[in-house]
Amino acid sequence: MKNIITISRELGSGGRSIGKLVANRIGIPYYDRELIDEAAKESGLSIKYVENCEQRATNSFLYNFVMSSSYGFGILQGANNQTLPLTEQIYLAQRKVIEKFANAGSCVIVGRCADYILKDRDDVLRVFIYSDMNTRIRHSIDAYGMSKMTAQEEIEHSDRERSRHYSVFTDQKWGDRHNYDVLLNSGILGYGNCAKIICSLTGTIS
Repeated sequence: MKNIITISRELGSGGRSIGKLVANRIGIPYYDRELIDEAAKESGLSIKYVENCEQRATNSFLYNFVMSSSYGFGILQGANNQTLPLTEQIYLAQRKVIEKFANAGSCVIVGRCADYILKDRDDVLRVFIYSDMNTRIRHSIDAYGMSKMTAQEEIEHSDRERSRHYSVFTDQKWGDRHNYDVLLNSGILGYGNCAKIICSLTGTIS
């Protein structure tokens, strides 16, 4: 049974909304903003700092190291947290929180490389939600009141940041179909149908 669902998503694809629908339909906890709050407690950093820095790995020591070193992702494993830059301390704190939530039982976890962190568990369904650019732009305009130009710029920036963040901490490509169990186009399927498909794949509800 796949009772832990990780939701990776493109900005404007409705991944958060779909994750909430899944959690409500199955009746399990939904973790998104909570990961920031708990990681702040775990790391001893402010919530605002964690929120601002969690996807800003590109200027960090680790990013430069990974890009120029043959050792790659292994630097994080077994490292002393206090000797790492703050961005990496935040990642490790979030990793610990994600593992704690997963160990506690059934849940939906949005973003934060959870699909990679939990990839060796048999009870995890790893989902990637995407959509076409026009749909994503319309969603951003409706949800955030952005202009069309601003919405497209924010989406393109978000894609770059999420891709870089993911590649730094997982040594894998964000959005690559090989890293997920199912990829769903919310622009074609709609949020409700995406949620139904995910629920059916968990084996907990038809």
